[in-house]
Amino acid sequence: MTAASPNHPVDFADLLAFYASAGVDEALEDAPVNRFTEAAPKPAERMPTATPRESSAPAQPPVAPPRLDGRAVPDAPAPRPSTSAVPDEAQAVLARQLATAAVSLDELRQHMAAFEGCNLKATAKNLVFADGNPQAAVMLVGEAPGRDEDIEGLPFVGRSGRLLDRMLAAIGLDRGSVYIANVIPWRPPGNRTPTPHETEICRPFIERQIELVNPKVLINLGGPSAKTLLNTSEGILRLRGTWRVHTTASGIAIPAMPTLHPAYLLRTPAHKKLAWRDFLEVKAKLRALS
Repeated sequence: MTAASPNHPVDFADLLAFYASAGVDEALEDAPVNRFTEAAPKPAERMPTATPRESSAPAQPPVAPPRLDGRAVPDAPAPRPSTSAVPDEAQAVLARQLATAAVSLDELRQHMAAFEGCNLKATAKNLVFADGNPQAAVMLVGEAPGRDEDIEGLPFVGRSGRLLDRMLAAIGLDRGSVYIANVIPWRPPGNRTPTPHETEICRPFIERQIELVNPKVLINLGGPSAKTLLNTSEGILRLRGTWRVHTTASGIAIPAMPTLHPAYLLRTPAHKKLAWRDFLEVKAKLRALS
């Protein structure tokens, strides 16, 4: 189509034909049209508001669709309230009171089994209290139970337990001549690291357990046990191999040897020689004390 000019006036018939071929089939109006107001419902088409009586009526629960076999669909059970306690200072105070009140290992175990102040108990299968001889001269303390320990209710079973048995046998000891426990008596879910608050809540129990056993030598298996019971922030590779002291609430000083955890040795076999040196130190200490 030729552009309009004084010598070539617009042919409106050709212009309309051009618009039709371009798909323009609706003429524009002189005033702009607000398409949003056109989409809004008219006053008569709006939904009626509920009357006061209707709005105060309780909502009806949705009706479950019938099953294909014709039987009624049972109602969903109501959620059970959680009984696990959130660790706080009040629970730590209660743990200290219960631990102090225990005059024997059996009584301490009963207090721990009834204690509901640690949330780890809610997910654990068993209380992992101890294994071995309560009158032993050597007490070993790890950090927390794993899956196998949680199932059996005994500390250091499975692969790490078998390695620990071989380490003890190398210096002439076995489970009948030592006493084994953990700082945390309940397995953390998924074997996660216990939180500092969970550790502090359980600390009075293991400290009282050590005091009641009153061993000649304490072996801290792994960094968490050493840091908790020896009140230090040093790493286990710095701590191991050097004699430290664990002091009980009654003031008894017990020689303590920090060493590497059997689970760590399974992952890092090259460091078994370091643990072997630590256990030789324990053997020499027992000879000196006997």
